[in-house]
Amino acid sequence: MSTPMTTAIATEATDVEPLSRNRGFQLLWFGEGVSVLGNATSFVLLPLLAVVAFDAGPGFMGALATAAWLPWLVIGLPAGAWVDGLPARGVMIAADLVSAAAYASVPLAWWLDVLTLGQLLVVALIGGVATVFFRTAYSVFLPQVVAREQLESANGRLFGTESAMQVAGPGVGGLLAQWFTAAFGILLDAVSFLVSAACLWRIRPRHEPPENTAPTGSLRTRIAEGVAFVRRDRYLPWFTVIGGLANLGHTGMGAMLVLFLVRDLDLDPSGVGLVMAVGSSGGLVGAIFATRLSRRIGSGYASTLLLLGAGVPGLLVPLASPGTGVALVALGLFLAGMFVVAGNVVRGAWRQRYIPARLMGRVITTTQLVNFGTMPVAGVLAGWLGIHLGVRETIGVMAAVILGASLLVLVSPLRGLRDLPEAELSADC
Repeated sequence: MSTPMTTAIATEATDVEPLSRNRGFQLLWFGEGVSVLGNATSFVLLPLLAVVAFDAGPGFMGALATAAWLPWLVIGLPAGAWVDGLPARGVMIAADLVSAAAYASVPLAWWLDVLTLGQLLVVALIGGVATVFFRTAYSVFLPQVVAREQLESANGRLFGTESAMQVAGPGVGGLLAQWFTAAFGILLDAVSFLVSAACLWRIRPRHEPPENTAPTGSLRTRIAEGVAFVRRDRYLPWFTVIGGLANLGHTGMGAMLVLFLVRDLDLDPSGVGLVMAVGSSGGLVGAIFATRLSRRIGSGYASTLLLLGAGVPGLLVPLASPGTGVALVALGLFLAGMFVVAGNVVRGAWRQRYIPARLMGRVITTTQLVNFGTMPVAGVLAGWLGIHLGVRETIGVMAAVILGASLLVLVSPLRGLRDLPEAELSADC
């Protein structure tokens, strides 16, 4: 890294304003929290609506998970190149508005008595496309809102709030399904996207990207540049493969989870919401201690420890039984969420420091093509296994996949690394 850049960063560090006084971050924090609350309710309500109202089986539940994640596989790479050439805030606002319209169509169609399983798949697909653009732009936008040295703390607060909303969301979703029907409960998600868009509209970036971040060349050339950066790097491919395999297991398990809770464990909608809310609270705990753990033992040690810890808890879920045995599901989800979210905080802040700003969108979507691209495959695979092996057995297979993914860190360059490298080292990769 050049001396002028080093000087600029050092000068900026002396004038950093606390996050509590950063209006842009506060708006981003609030809007994201409300949006995640709405999403967390729909995470329960869409599958519940399919199971309870349409008697959907394992095949459809797998297809529903596939629809939500397929866009990462299909448009992930070009989305990164496009986002690098567009205002990140504008992309996020547009994505919020598209999502609001898609989810609002569900209660409207239900009220008109024209809702079908096909529409639920289309809504999940449109929501997935919007998520691709929103999450890619989000990685580009956060460093424009907070200072570089505050990224870990900012990510910790954002992930902590997301986890808190994911605790409340399933419970709220279960109650809404009990009181109003699952279809009208999804209206909360549509409103939450409008709140997020309004908050983003009021944010003015405090840290503009460098002047040389505008991408040049054809779309193919720009995509290839992001792919090449990941391919040549020593660490990003390992995080990508481990994340992709882990997401295959988590998504496959999640695709069958509501069906497992309703049909195998005899829970009603409010019970499903309660179990998933308790399980989600682990993410809140993980977000709280992630930054402290990283600073105490080093970001490299912390990342390795958290990856290993995330592999074991899923094995508890298929052991659950009706009655008190349901607690095993909540415990497994709680521990998995704790380790996964803590790891996301540490690695998310590291990536935003490590990846050059001009390549951020393309590198993020390159890694997420694998990271999230396995998720639609997981939906199809889980649906097929659910039909031929059974729901409980499918969850067991997916738990084993998660464990295998976590163990890969032991043969990676991350093993024994106290701290993850800073951005200066990426130029040599």
